Amino acid sequence: MTALPIPNVTLSNGTEIPQLGLGVFLVEPGETERIVSDALEAGYRHIDTASYYRNEAEVGRALASSGIDRDEIFVTTKLWNTDQPRPREAFEESLDRLGLDRVDLYLIHWPQPERGEALGAWRSLIGIAESGRASAVGVSNFEIEHLAELIDATGVVPAVNQIELHPLHQRRELAAFCREQGIAVEAWGPLSQGKSDLLERPEVVAAAGAHGKTPAQVVLRWHVQQQRIVFPKTARRERLLENADVFDFALSDAEMAAIDALDEQLGFGPDPRAFNAR
Repeated sequence: MTALPIPNVTLSNGTEIPQLGLGVFLVEPGETERIVSDALEAGYRHIDTASYYRNEAEVGRALASSGIDRDEIFVTTKLWNTDQPRPREAFEESLDRLGLDRVDLYLIHWPQPERGEALGAWRSLIGIAESGRASAVGVSNFEIEHLAELIDATGVVPAVNQIELHPLHQRRELAAFCREQGIAVEAWGPLSQGKSDLLERPEVVAAAGAHGKTPAQVVLRWHVQQQRIVFPKTARRERLLENADVFDFALSDAEMAAIDALDEQLGFGPDPRAFNAR
């Protein structure tokens, strides 16, 4: 099975991550193994899961049955909120479910600022990275003040911040802070999760027509040209290939500016300053 021609982004510690992968959030456990197997067969080499998704074991089975060398696949998983007081144990449990002895990226899933547990968890993740069992560590859904707390207290900058980001919700101040700190931005919900008319906006449709691409491919290309890492979710094999086919064209400065102008600060996910699901 040949890998797709997806470029890598180099993280601050030198770890290389494929710029586009498959996310399995809200993929039912019963479907996960098939979808991940299809993605790997199609040439994907980057899978993003989390303990909260309840499908790590199925991801692991797909990895094991793929026949692809472990070093060729980038695997991300995440520490759930209730496990922030016990990060090392939770990490070992994720490894067991995945059937792996290491992951490529391990993230704190949410900051939960009112609980004050993220900093202690971050100290443990630093130790996990130093042990070599995670090639890189980072966070997800952290705002500027949450990132600053970790950096100020430990001097260790997260390699990644995975946040909701799409043309209607561009998170410019947060993205700029991450850029200044050398934190790679991963965009979850890069197409707005199908909860908006983003793919019908004239600016997106016009660019799609100009390049012979779909509106979804145009939005993914908009992300890619800003050096973001993306992992759109799909259950369909043909969409897997379509989503990855965004590296053979470039949006013009005018097309990028037109999509930039769509920002409405309109997010569809939880507020990271208040979210505290257990």
